[in-house]
Amino acid sequence: MFAVHLLSFYFSKLQEDQIKKVDRYLYAMRLSDDQLKDISARFRQEMEKGLSNESNATAAVKMLPTHVYSTPDGSEKGEFLALDLGGSKFKVLQVKVSEDGKGKVQMESETFPIPEEVLNGRGTELFEHVAESLKSFLQKNHINHTRKPLGFTFSFPCAQSKIDEGVLLSWSKNFKARGVQGNNVVQLLRKAIKKVGDVDVDVLAMVNDTVGAMMTCGYDDQNCEVGVIIGTGTNACYMEEMRHIDLVEGDEGRMCVNTEWGAFGDDGVLDDFITSFDREIDAASINPGKQLFEKMVSGMYMGELVRLILLRMAKKGLLFRGQISDALRTKGTFQTNHICLIEQYKGGLENTKEILEDLGLNPSDDDCIAVQHVCTIVSFRSANLVAAALAAILTRIRENKKLKTLRTTVGVDGTVYRTHPQYPKRLHKVVRHLVPDCHVRFVLSESGSAKGAAMVTAVAQRLASQRQEIDDTLAVFALSPTQLQEVKAKMRVELERGLKKDSHPTASVKMLPTYVYRTPNGTERGKYLALDLGGTNFRVLVVKIRTGMRNSVRMYNKIYAIPMEIMQGTGEELFDHIVQCISDFLDYMGMKNTRLPLGFTFSFPCNQTGIDKGDLVCWTKGFKATDCEGYDVVDMLREAIKRRNEFDLDIVAIVNDTVGTMMTCAYEDPKCQIGLIAGTGSNVCYMEEIKNIEIVEGDEGQMCVNTEWGGFGENDNIEDIRTRYDREVDEGSLNPGKQRFEKMTSGMYLGEIVRQILIDLTKRGLLFRGRITERLKTRGIFETKFLSQIESDRLALLQVRSILQSLGLDSTCDDSIIVKEVCGAVSRRAAQICGAGMAAIVDKIRENRGLDSLEITVGVDGTLYKLHPHFSTILKDTVKDLAPNCKVDFILSEDGSGKGAALITAVARQHHIEKQEPH
Repeated sequence: MFAVHLLSFYFSKLQEDQIKKVDRYLYAMRLSDDQLKDISARFRQEMEKGLSNESNATAAVKMLPTHVYSTPDGSEKGEFLALDLGGSKFKVLQVKVSEDGKGKVQMESETFPIPEEVLNGRGTELFEHVAESLKSFLQKNHINHTRKPLGFTFSFPCAQSKIDEGVLLSWSKNFKARGVQGNNVVQLLRKAIKKVGDVDVDVLAMVNDTVGAMMTCGYDDQNCEVGVIIGTGTNACYMEEMRHIDLVEGDEGRMCVNTEWGAFGDDGVLDDFITSFDREIDAASINPGKQLFEKMVSGMYMGELVRLILLRMAKKGLLFRGQISDALRTKGTFQTNHICLIEQYKGGLENTKEILEDLGLNPSDDDCIAVQHVCTIVSFRSANLVAAALAAILTRIRENKKLKTLRTTVGVDGTVYRTHPQYPKRLHKVVRHLVPDCHVRFVLSESGSAKGAAMVTAVAQRLASQRQEIDDTLAVFALSPTQLQEVKAKMRVELERGLKKDSHPTASVKMLPTYVYRTPNGTERGKYLALDLGGTNFRVLVVKIRTGMRNSVRMYNKIYAIPMEIMQGTGEELFDHIVQCISDFLDYMGMKNTRLPLGFTFSFPCNQTGIDKGDLVCWTKGFKATDCEGYDVVDMLREAIKRRNEFDLDIVAIVNDTVGTMMTCAYEDPKCQIGLIAGTGSNVCYMEEIKNIEIVEGDEGQMCVNTEWGGFGENDNIEDIRTRYDREVDEGSLNPGKQRFEKMTSGMYLGEIVRQILIDLTKRGLLFRGRITERLKTRGIFETKFLSQIESDRLALLQVRSILQSLGLDSTCDDSIIVKEVCGAVSRRAAQICGAGMAAIVDKIRENRGLDSLEITVGVDGTLYKLHPHFSTILKDTVKDLAPNCKVDFILSEDGSGKGAALITAVARQHHIEKQEPH
């Protein structure tokens, strides 16, 4: 028993000594955590260089765009063909993807040899051989009766400018066919297929084998966004944000980038990690100075690396008692599959002895242990280097997504990863150690890159089909110049109908007189009180205007809440509350005994028969106070002031917020004679000739008309541009059939139109993987402010995604792009038809005045105009196109309708005084 323990101790001591001896000799190949983190950081910098336009030409890591924009989402279906050309044999496959999207994939394949003379002949002969073999496969499997989409895996370095184009940069792997380098290989394949005849295929995509591996795994695991090959060669690809890829246009979405990481170090950045053995390998290769990372990592070189180490150690007398065989001196005799056999858990030492004896050596037990450890160091270094570069990619993806922790999948293929008994476990362990904030799943690509080519083709076909459906859906929102001219013409008709006595009752655009006879001229002065009631907050202001000085308006104001019980109580309670707020404000300002002229901005629909008379038509915005509708709100305010009996006010004017906006801006710009609200609601007012307003007396001078253009379309005259989504929004509103133009143009409804489109696209499986959430079903959940945020040029798709996630929508990058397009289509149409309406008004003003050209300013207020990134520009461009004889400027109303109410009051008082004065 003692003898057994002694033997065991001796053997383990021997093993320890041998391992230490090899460790000392190969210490430069054993990489610490800090070194691996350093290598990872260097690779990150190389990626940046490759992605940048400025540095790509000199970058070692080329970061080639693949024009693959999406990984599989499981909804792919159909039958596809694939060709896989990358070695002395090539493969033809038929891939059937199940209709139900449950990941069922059937494959039939056949491998065809490529004769030596074809490999070294003319390129045309090579591609004709491929086409003939494809034809044979189709005939044999009776699948040549319908046109089939085909994906082409071509595992040689190519520059791609689109998915179905690839210019060969250089041959490798013993291929030398002439006339291919510098040419588009897809075009060569198509020509050969055409020449051979009777092969009905459509070559849709060309991919690299790394991309193929990612796409193959991506079909089974939709989190897969990285592909790695660790075989004869090594490479990686991953999904990068388009905005970071300078080499291609566009910044929306993602694209797969083929890193070509095998060339990492070609520019000297790894020189301090390259050993004398690596330099010897490089010097003896067919491409010295190139693919240095690949020469430290891949199966093509690992065996040779071990041979050189063993040879040098033997020469130093550290192995085989200094004896060297001819086989050990011969390049290529020690192969990477030998490393796999030597490092097996069981039988590894026996395999080592057998392999060394086959090389003409007579190894001792300690030689076998030492050789086994050499293989471990070489293969472990390979796994470490791959892990360091992969950690850089995973960190980049995590940072691109602005995530604290990333969950993702890496699809892997290659003989080293498949056949080495310990390589995968080592690689996974080091990656997880280097990036603890990335939870990585590794999936072996079972069916290789040819299935991946079929999946790329399937995705390309799915995206093309979806693209067509989405384009068709949104096409109804894209209005032609002719359609916009028609909107302008119809608006003009309704403006005229609203002004005429006989057609006014049936006109959809009501053209309400405001009894505001002019805009400010700069002579206004005095102190005014202004009230602003339009929602749950009520504002009281004192406005001081200094005479003769534009921009010399000072305002003091206080905001008061209107409680829900007051909003929905009696009219008397509401107006008593308003007067209580006025009383508090006058106390606060020390103006209780001052009798001030007052302007009342009342943003609810009113029929006015004078500047200080307005009968409430109906409450909106949650107000339900009783005994108000049909009554003059100015009289109700006067009665409430009398009831309080604390102060007296001279109520001079009641105004709409649109008119307030025009007057505020007109004080800054005398050319301002139009007011536009483009916010929650939509409306316009403008200065009209009194002679054209048949519903008021007189024919001298001008009067501001409140168009109430939101009602345009209530007589069905714009049905040709209303979509089914507009009708759904209208039918679900509080006032079906009313305010149709407003429902296509205003902030209150645009988000709801978008929501209806998103529901439809989701039902059709074009968004959110066909899953409609309860929140998406909720009316009003998609607010118009989301359109402004989503369409912001500064907002990355990642932030779009977070907005959607806040609505319970788990969106992919592709989904975010589509949602952005939907928002753009809806807001663009809104701005254009607003512009068409405005063009009708400015042209009418020009014609009223008998002018060939008109210069005029529009005062604007409203959140849609102010906050949406593109609305104002599109509106202005549309007006310019549709009213070319009018130079229209737009200025923002900064101080709102309170200041406007004061200015209207000032103008109204002057007008009243002028009428009193004898001529």
